[in-house]
Amino acid sequence: MKKSHVININVNGKDYTVTVESRLLLVDLLRRVLGLTGTHVGCDTTQCGACTIIMDGMTVKSCTILAVQADGRKILTIEGIGSENKLHPLQQAFHEKLALQCGYCTPGMIMNAYALLLNNPNPTKEEIRRAISGNLCRCTGYWPIIEAIEYASKLLSKNLEK
Repeated sequence: MKKSHVININVNGKDYTVTVESRLLLVDLLRRVLGLTGTHVGCDTTQCGACTIIMDGMTVKSCTILAVQADGRKILTIEGIGSENKLHPLQQAFHEKLALQCGYCTPGMIMNAYALLLNNPNPTKEEIRRAISGNLCRCTGYWPIIEAIEYASKLLSKNLEK
C-alpha cells in the first residue's frame, strides 16, 4: 500500500499544498506535479548537479530529497530567478559568455552560482570552482562557466550601484 502525505511548500514565492507519496522525490514533485521542468534529472545519485535548487537558502540536489522532506520549506528553482522578458544577470552572463552548449547542466550551475553570489558577491576563480565542483558539464570545459559567473558578479554589483 502506498502511503501519501499532504505537504505545504513555497516554490518561487508561490504556496502549494499537495498530496504526495512517501517515496516521491523532490525533483519529481517539481517537474511532474508542479510542471517546473527547468530542474533537470541527470543521474539520481547526486553526482551531476543538474537537479540543484535552493531550499531555505541552501543549495541541495533535489534528486536525493524526498518531497515530504520539503514540507514547510521555501524552494527556489531556475524558473524563480528570471523571466522570458528579463533574464537574471546570471542567465544573461551565461548567454553572453557562451557558458552553455547543450544546456542540460545550466540550471543546476546557475542555481549553485546564484547561491554563491548571494553569500559572496565578488568570488575568486578558486571560490567559483569550489562552488560548482558538485556540478558536471560535459560540453563547455568549465572555463566559460567560470567566466560567466565572474561577469555576473560584475553585472550584479553594477545593478546594486544604480
